[in-house]
Formats: sequence, C-alpha cells, structure tokens
Amino acid sequence: MRISREYTPWLNTRILASSSSIEDVNKKRISGVSFISLVAPSEDSFYHTVQFYTDFGFVETAVYDRHLPSQKREIDHCLTSEKETWLYVRGEAEGDGTDVCLKVRYVSEALHWKDGFGRRDSLLPPASPTLREKHDWRGSNQSIVLYTPALGHIVELMREKQIPFQCQPNEREPIEVYAHDPLGTLVGFTTKHNPFTTKVGTSLLPPPIAEQILKTPISSRPLTPSGQPPKKIAIMTSGGDAPGMNGAVRAVVRMTLAKGCQSYAIMEGYEGLVKGGSMIKKMSWEDVRGYLSEGGTLIGTARCKEFREREGRLAGAKNLMINGIDALIVCGGDGSLTGADLFRSEWPGLLAELVKRGDLTQEQCDEHPELNIVGLVGSIDNDMTGTDATIGCYSSLARICQSVDYIDATAYSHSRAFVIEVMGRHCGWLALMAGVATGADFVFLPEKPPKDGWEEEMCTLVSKHRSLGKRKTIVIVAEGATDRNLKHISATYVKDVLTDKLGLDTRITTLGHVQRGGTACAYDRMLSTLQGVEAVEAVLNSKPGVPSPVITINENKIGQVPLMDAVRQTQAGAACIAAKDFRGAVALRDREFEEYHHAYMATTKVEDPRNLVPESKRMRIAIIHVGAPAGGINAATRGAAMYCLARGHRPFAIHNGFPGLVRHDSVRELRWLDVDSWAIRGGSEIGTNRTLPSDDMGMVAWYFQKYKFDGLMIIGGFEAYHALTELYEARKSYPSFRIPMVCLPATISNNVPGTEFSLGSDTCLNSLIDYCDAIKQSASASRRRVFVVECQGGRSGYVATMAGLSVGALAVYTPEDGINIATLQSDISHLRESFASDKGMNRAGKLILRNERASKTYTTEIIGNIIREEANGRFEARTAVPGHVQQGGTPSPMDRVRAVRLAVRCIKFMEDNFVPIQEEGKEAGKGCGDNPQSAAVIGIKGSELIFTSVAHLKEQETDWVERRPRHGYWRELKGIVDTLSGRYGIPEPV
Repeated sequence: MRISREYTPWLNTRILASSSSIEDVNKKRISGVSFISLVAPSEDSFYHTVQFYTDFGFVETAVYDRHLPSQKREIDHCLTSEKETWLYVRGEAEGDGTDVCLKVRYVSEALHWKDGFGRRDSLLPPASPTLREKHDWRGSNQSIVLYTPALGHIVELMREKQIPFQCQPNEREPIEVYAHDPLGTLVGFTTKHNPFTTKVGTSLLPPPIAEQILKTPISSRPLTPSGQPPKKIAIMTSGGDAPGMNGAVRAVVRMTLAKGCQSYAIMEGYEGLVKGGSMIKKMSWEDVRGYLSEGGTLIGTARCKEFREREGRLAGAKNLMINGIDALIVCGGDGSLTGADLFRSEWPGLLAELVKRGDLTQEQCDEHPELNIVGLVGSIDNDMTGTDATIGCYSSLARICQSVDYIDATAYSHSRAFVIEVMGRHCGWLALMAGVATGADFVFLPEKPPKDGWEEEMCTLVSKHRSLGKRKTIVIVAEGATDRNLKHISATYVKDVLTDKLGLDTRITTLGHVQRGGTACAYDRMLSTLQGVEAVEAVLNSKPGVPSPVITINENKIGQVPLMDAVRQTQAGAACIAAKDFRGAVALRDREFEEYHHAYMATTKVEDPRNLVPESKRMRIAIIHVGAPAGGINAATRGAAMYCLARGHRPFAIHNGFPGLVRHDSVRELRWLDVDSWAIRGGSEIGTNRTLPSDDMGMVAWYFQKYKFDGLMIIGGFEAYHALTELYEARKSYPSFRIPMVCLPATISNNVPGTEFSLGSDTCLNSLIDYCDAIKQSASASRRRVFVVECQGGRSGYVATMAGLSVGALAVYTPEDGINIATLQSDISHLRESFASDKGMNRAGKLILRNERASKTYTTEIIGNIIREEANGRFEARTAVPGHVQQGGTPSPMDRVRAVRLAVRCIKFMEDNFVPIQEEGKEAGKGCGDNPQSAAVIGIKGSELIFTSVAHLKEQETDWVERRPRHGYWRELKGIVDTLSGRYGIPEPV
C-alpha cells in the first residue's frame, strides 16, 4: 500500500512546519495539502476503498477509466492508473479551507517503496488490528486524520458496518477514532479543527478535472459499478474468410470496451463455441492492435459439423453461460448467420435442457434469458440480399482486377485471348464488376445466362471488336455460370470455342483462392469498422422479441435489416436460378446489380440497333476534365463515350480543359477504339486544367456554338463544380450554354458539394493506406516510433479522416477542426501513456495523420519536432509526406465501376433534359434556359444517387471560402476514429 501527498501549483493551501510561526508560514510557497492519493493494487480493493469513503460522506466527483475511450486522460492522471476516482467532501463553510479531496487509484502493477527502493511486489493490505489489541494504532502506520463535528455518528456507522476501530484517548470520551480502510491506510476522525487552515478562493479540484466535470453531462459520466455486472459481448468469424474480417473484430472489441462492456472473441468460429475453454478468449484493448492491416481472420474460422446437431448447440450454450455471455456478433456468410439465428431461437430450450441435466443452475439461466444475435456479412461473393456490399467483396475484386490488368499487357503483346475464371457459385457480382472495371469483352454470370447459341453471339462480338482494331480479348467466367438449361459453362469450353471458331491463341487463368488473400482494401476496412461499431450499438439497443438484425450498407449509408429476411431472400436467389427464374434471381440482388449489367452491355456491344435513340434525339456531347487528376476519370470518359456511341450520340473530348478550347481549338471526336483501353489507366488521357471558363467566357461560348454542343459533362473536383456554376449563370448572356450540363465529381479531396463520394477518393485512400502500412511496419520494427504523415485533401478533411479510420491512426488533424497547442499537449500525453502501456507487443508503431492544410502554424515538420522534444527519449518521432503518390497509379476497382455507372447516368440525364434548339421558346419552361435542374451535380447522398441543381448547391450547401461542402458527412466519423484509436477526444480549438 502506498500513500502519496501530491501538490499542485495552482492551489493556495498550506502545510505548517512545527517550528514555524503563523507569520513565517504565510511567506512560504508551499502552504497546504492539495489532495491525498491512495493506490489500490486490485480492482476489488479499488471499489471497496471507494465504498468505504463514500459511506463516511465523501462524494464521487470525477471518475477516470483508461479503457473508456470516451474519456480523456488529463495531465493529473497517473500514466499507470487503470482507474481513478476523485472523492470530495465540503467543509463546514464554503471557502473556509476545510474541504477534503481524496484520489483513489487502481494500479495493476503498483510500485511500493521499502528502504528507499521501489519494488513491484503484491500490494496486499495488512490485516486490520482488532479492538482487543492494547497498543496505540497511531504509532503503527501512516494515517489520514479527518475533521468531523459528528464523531458519535461516525462511531455508530463503524459499528453498523462492523468496521474495527479504536478510540483515543478512550471509548468513554473519545476525541479521535481510528480505523483501517480496505487498503490498510489508517484513517482517523477527530473533533479538533485544524487551527492553521485559511480560506482559499479556488476549488480543491485541479482545473482540468474541474473543467471536465462542468462540461460533462451527468448522464454521460461513467460511474463506478453498483453491483450490476457489465454486459459481455462476443465476436466470432465463421465460414469462408474474407479481407476485412479483422477490421470488424477490432471495431467490435474496442467499441464494446468503449461502451463499458466486456469483450470476448470465440476462436475458430463455431468449433470454438462448441469446444469452449481457451477457445473463448476475453479480449483487451491491446489484443486487436494492428488487426486492420492483416488479411484473413486472426481469430480463426472453421467448419463445424457438431454445431449442426443439437448436442453441439447445447455445448455452445453451456460455454456461453459459463462465461456469462448473452450477446453474439457473427461475421460470416448466409450459412453462418442462419446457424446463429437458429441458436438464438433455441436458446430458452437449450438452457432448460442444460438445467435439467444439471450442467447449469436455474439462477445462472435466469440472468441470461435471451441471446442477442447481430450479423455482419463477411463474403467475397457479395451475395447477401439487402446490402450493396459485403465485407471483403471489394478487396476480392481488387485482386481480380489486378490480375486481369497484368494479363492485359501480355494479351495485347501477343494479340491473345484470355479466359479468366473467378469465384461466384450462385452470384455473379465479382464477374460482372470485373468485366465493368477491366473492359472485358464478354462475361458469364449465373443470374444472367446467355441465350441458346451463345457461342455464335460471343464470337460475333469478339470479331467485331477485333475488326475495330482491338488486339486482345478478355472473357470472364463465374465458376457457377450456366446456360439457360443450367448446363455448366466451363472456362475450358469457352477457350475451345474461341480457339476453334475464331482461331485465337487462347489461354485460361483460374484465380482460385488468390481472390481471398491479402490485406483488406480501404473500402473494406472502412466498411468493416463502421459496421462493427453499428453491430455493438445494435446489441446494446436490442429489445426482447425483436428479430436479429444484420448490418447493411446502401450506397453510403449504414443500416440494419432483419437477419432472416435477408438470409431467406439470399437463399431464394439460388433457388430462382435452380428453377430457371433468372429474372427473379436478378431482382434479389442488390439495387445496383441490374444497373451495372445494363451499363456493361451498353458499353460493350457495338452498333446494336436496339440501343439507338431516334435521329431527332441524337446529341453532340462534349466531355471536359477540369481540376487535378483523379483515379477513374478516364474510366468515366470511356463509359460516357461508349454509351454515347451505343445510343447514336456523338461524343467529343475537349483536351486540356478550357484553355485548350479557347487557345488551341482542341476538340476531338471520340471513337470506340480511342477509349477502349482507358478503363484501367490513371491520370487524364485528354488532359486537365484548373482554369475556369470565366477567364474568357465569350470564346468558350463561341466554340460551344461552333461545335453545336447539345450537352456537356464536366469531370473533376471543386474547380469543375465552380466551372459549372459559372456556365449556368452565363446562360442569360450566352444561348450556347442553354444545354443540359452535368458535373461528375472526381477529386481525391472529395470536397464537391452535392455528393458524399467522388471518383479518385478511393484510389487515393488505397494508395495512402498502402503507404501507411509500410511505414507503420517500419515504426513497429523500431518499437517506439511515431510517424506524422501528411495527407492531401486541400481544405477538406475527408482523406485524413477516412485514412485514419482505415489504418487505425492515433490522431487525425483536419482543417475543419484545426490544431492548437492544447490538442498537441493532449495527444503527446496520450502518446506517452500509449508507449508506457506497451509490453513488448508487436505492431507497436503509431501514426498521426495531418491534412496538408490543417494549420498554417503547426506544420507536419513542426509537429514532429514538438513530439520528438516532448518525448524526452521515451520514443522517437518521424515525418512522412507521400505527396502526389496519393493521386497517381492505377484506379481502384471501386473508382472504375462507379465511374461507368455515374457516367452512364450522366448521359441519361442529358437525354432526359435535352431540348432541340428549334424547340426552345415554343413553350414556357421547356428549354434549358429557364430550367435550373438542367445544370446539376450527380452524387451519392446517404442511400440515394441523385442529381442536385447547381443553383441550389451554390446558395445552400457550398462553403466558397474554404472550397468544400458546408456539412461534410465524414465529420460525423471523426468521433469513431478517436474512440477506436483510444484518443479519448481532443479539446475544442480556441
């Protein structure tokens, strides 16, 4: 046991030396006891000590728990404290200096002192002396003596609580009473006033703690447990592994702990549930460090025949009850989730049978009458109905696209054909998206089998492409592909058709389990993290009788649907295929599936008369890139141009932005072969420029009139949006701008109003997390190193925030929140605590992400230097600036497929708003001149894909000074980043 007396310079209290007079004391710098600190070696002794002092009138004033990320560690908190509680009792009169403040600390590895040396021994409190002992307790130990005007009440309370005590000078007329607290500290109570205290004007609480208490609502302050056991939530991964499962485990574990609950991991899926014992592991905060950058599932997964039998489920229920677990979050496919829901429905019967067997008591079962189940869909096939994406699907798509990109080069070199087989027994999502992303010539899907005689159709299409000058042929086959009679279509048969009928040198590549391997991409890390957080919320908000939910995402919105509804619809999709109801199977896929298939077919088939619009509705459509390059803008241009050609429109590229138009007349009509290979290319094939049309609006209008453009698609970032607003406002003066115009957002900053997603942002995030993973590995190798990484993003904190979510950054600095000295002090203190708590663990490297414009004063280099100076040799700090690496490289599959979908939507928008010039003015409101909706930004907002007029965005949603939306949705995610990193929040900028 250790008692320490701590002094804080901002308090004006005093301590008297026995040889000093009152006058001498008033001249001294140290003039009182600020507070008294007690250290508990165990959690039980901590709570018992708190209870001991609260029984005597102390009040819990502030509570700190290092495992609750909602709380911030102040400089007054001991680095080694697990928990701390401030106890306070007010004196007889306010401000008379008789207030008393105690701090009780729980330190699991406390250091106590003997003979001047610190020893880390067990701090067991000494046995309390009994009343029969004759010696004076005051001479046996250090003591705290407290003043009380009601000593008799104290004695009665001790008798009631059966606390041994000793009265001095005697029991008949006591002046002092002594007892030992649960830590062995001798605590005295006296009727004597301290004659030397003086009035003080400041609170006895240190200012940071007092300020925190004032700012924290009572309902949100953590309280010491009052006998109510914390909820225990377990996470399990089951079925086939999928990249991103580890991110879900990390999010569930840390959010569970953040909510004041206990977290468990069930190792090896249902097998671990059945076997129990060490397979059910209690998880701590540090157990999931580094999980985000690991592939597969680190807690294991396995098939389990035993769980399919009731005896196995009985064993699983018993093992959960032994550990007190009544909430289970399962990450897996439809089979795993079906098993979990069955387990939930049988729970009462299983417990009753276990009680009957004598394996459990009725009292145990009464404490956990229901089992809460929440599903997370971990599946690379993306075959769950009700959600647009499942954990792992985009990482798997990335592996496929990367492989096809590599094959593309050798196919072009030798003018070969390649047949690529990908996974997907009952769902063709991977094959379809790979076809869209890579510009494949033909795809075979289980839901969309080809017509009878498909061999001729495929050969005709491939021959047409070859006749246009294409040197390579890529065909993608889902492993479950069949014809309309359910006859399996194998990669070998497709290869034979291409070889025999067209004489092509054809090779087969079966990707196999490569599609499951590797680390998760940025999207899967974000998805798994956000869904894991939502799963914990779903557990805590669950109500009896409400169906188990599965966590979903639609467009950009996390949501929940009844688990078994989603499972039944998913299984119905396979049944539809087996029954040859292919239309029904497609209807049960996510909302985007049919749209993507339509876009793929429209951009692949050449000169199909069924796709052509009437002559009178055919348009001349201009495409221009404005702003900085971003991944996916070439894919968008390709998609728009090919869809235009399929519909009978004429697409034109304006090269090098508006300066290229007005200075060099750089307008070129796009042909099919020109754009065919652009799907996988980064940068901008037609060139881009930041210059706005207002630099020479008259010449821009003149060229629009010269080429008789009927529609305009601007692809780019904030400058592209700004250019569209200028062209819209210029319609009054220039009739050539009275055409449908649309902005397709493409910028790594994701700062265009009207959308939550911009092309290029996903490519940027993938490049950035690859970079951060590499330097984090370096930081981990050196054990105690933190890297300050500078992110691009302009005045938008999107990239820094989402990258922080994806790499588990310790702190994120954004322009929206700014940086101040208090922020840095708090984060440096957190760094000290974080490194102090490391116990030789791997993956100990730490990252701080700073947006390039988060602060003019606190640059990346300065922050690195400050951290390095304040570390005092405890750890190192380095800086890293990835720069334009974040803009370049091959576009990610997500950027590619969304580019095609959004580009096709943009052309449809122009078709819907097109009014031939001869029709203008014949009817009020018919032309574009007086139709604000005909100049719009396409965007994803929440769960919808919408067009928003620039007239509305300009006035209502744009922060023109900071060049970003007024309300960025990602700002709501900042709290999750801070919570899961253990940062505990930061002070508001001043």
